[in-house]
Amino acid sequence: MKVKPLADRVLVKTEKSESKTASGIIIPETAQEKTQTATVCEVGPGTEKEKITVKVGERVMYDKYAGTSVKIDGEDYLILKNSDIIAVIEG
Repeated sequence: MKVKPLADRVLVKTEKSESKTASGIIIPETAQEKTQTATVCEVGPGTEKEKITVKVGERVMYDKYAGTSVKIDGEDYLILKNSDIIAVIEG
């Protein structure tokens, strides 16, 4: 299925981040209080007020509770507003 975001929205593939403590205890993503990362899959056309500032393929950071979760072909994605993206990760 192909999903094309509208207006100033961006479709991203979330990255799972399980952390393990030194003693081997796994801290699931839901218990972590940190900024989330994802890869941009599709971008909307933008609006006159809000231009899209990211490109497909870029890794971005966004706040933990931003966006709307969607499942596409069994995979977890997130639809964010362009303004919910706080940084582009380079390198």
